[in-house]
Amino acid sequence: MTKIPTESKSYWTDYIDRKESPVYQQAVKDEETEIVIIGAGIVGVLSAYELAKRGRKVILLEADRILYGTTGHTTAKISAQHGLFYDELIKKHGEETARLYYQANMDGVNYLKNIVHTEDIDCDFSEQTAYTYATTDEYADKIKAEFKAYEKLGIDGAFHTELPLPFPIKSAVSMNGQAQFHPLKLLSNLFVSFEQMGGIIYERSPVKDIKEDDSGHHAVLENGHQISGKAIIIATHYPFYDMKGLYFSRLHPLRSYIIAAATEENIPDGMYISADKPTRSLRYTDYNGQKLLLIGGESHKTGQSEDEQAYFTALQDFTDNYYTVKEYPYRWSAQDLVTLDKIPYIGAYSDSKNHLYVATGFAKWGMSNGAAAALILSDLITGKENPYADLFSPSRSETNLASVSTFIKENSNVAKELIKGKINPNEVDLDELKPEEGGHVKFKGKKAGAYRDKDGNLCILDTTCTHLGCEVRWNSGERSWDCPCHGSRFDTNGEVIEGPAVSPLKKLNE
Repeated sequence: MTKIPTESKSYWTDYIDRKESPVYQQAVKDEETEIVIIGAGIVGVLSAYELAKRGRKVILLEADRILYGTTGHTTAKISAQHGLFYDELIKKHGEETARLYYQANMDGVNYLKNIVHTEDIDCDFSEQTAYTYATTDEYADKIKAEFKAYEKLGIDGAFHTELPLPFPIKSAVSMNGQAQFHPLKLLSNLFVSFEQMGGIIYERSPVKDIKEDDSGHHAVLENGHQISGKAIIIATHYPFYDMKGLYFSRLHPLRSYIIAAATEENIPDGMYISADKPTRSLRYTDYNGQKLLLIGGESHKTGQSEDEQAYFTALQDFTDNYYTVKEYPYRWSAQDLVTLDKIPYIGAYSDSKNHLYVATGFAKWGMSNGAAAALILSDLITGKENPYADLFSPSRSETNLASVSTFIKENSNVAKELIKGKINPNEVDLDELKPEEGGHVKFKGKKAGAYRDKDGNLCILDTTCTHLGCEVRWNSGERSWDCPCHGSRFDTNGEVIEGPAVSPLKKLNE
């Protein structure tokens, strides 16, 4: 049987590795500009590009290497079809809200289409129909309700009882005019366009704090220098700066998994996602002149799984059951943030900070929502009215019963995980750790986390998350330390992979 790789690598970032992408300078001095953007993913780059087009001076900052963040670990569907979503949105928020959400995401879809064509970017872009399908009677009824929601909202779609998939379905709903692409090919081209318009890019320049005074707003770098502007956009996936926004209490992080399969069978056009659980997402991309099938799913709360490797295995079992696999060249995972009402937070950081902007909480739909966010933020900063600003405002009221219930549930879960981590770290014997294994151990009489690399060297860490003090857990599938409370992730040396944490875990054996 063909096996999935033992190491995680995204198909998208592998292209960057092979392409030998340009290395950008670090920010090593104080500078002033009009707009500072922190985070060079889909939101940060599109916002920088759009604002530069509008004549603004922009500096774009990335904490690590350009193109290796969240955007490089998605399925890269550009779609306003977000699973079974619009029927629920209508029931909870009404038709007008649902219609605005759809229109905002379609604006994002069309914005990306226009960029690809006007900039003449080769990024494996193709227009596709998106499908949500059901294989059980329970979810078939929900598909029917979703299609009725499409009809109410005037969404260009259709109802189906058959699809060109290797397994039977009960029903499906489609949305026309969607797309797929190689996200990093697009962004790498936009960096060039952005610089040609006078934009400045700095990588390996992590921001640790934001300060405000009469002279403006200042992004304070880890090295002590400041990049100052009239406005700052935080596009770091999880907002690392949390003064007054309380985003840590209003977002919950989920991890999901993706494998890539080269199959004997021809892969049909279209992008597919199951309504049934566990989720199965299917789309193809180009791979050496052939179609490579991308299979995603298996979502769970970050840091709250005993065996992450099992999720990759479940996706492989699903694929092997329906396809003849020649090769599994890639496997990787993604992290998504979900808001209380499932509508992203895009806009002014809080009522008291109207020159500080944020975009977060896209769930699993960062490409369309991210593009929409770039347009909304660009309008807000340049004083242009945007029809979706109130809908996505981070300061909007979230007092409906469903949102309040979600707030209580998620923060109760955080409290439980905080206590659980303190009293039950599931320790292993330090001497039993094999090469490339990690786990909780006792070190000098205290609990700690240890990882033994392939050469046998140990790195022992304080497992207290530097965000709000929860105990991180070992992720066997990704070889990382993950926080079960707010989703911060750290590599085997304790360095931050994903926020909201901005400081590394403390090393104990140096």
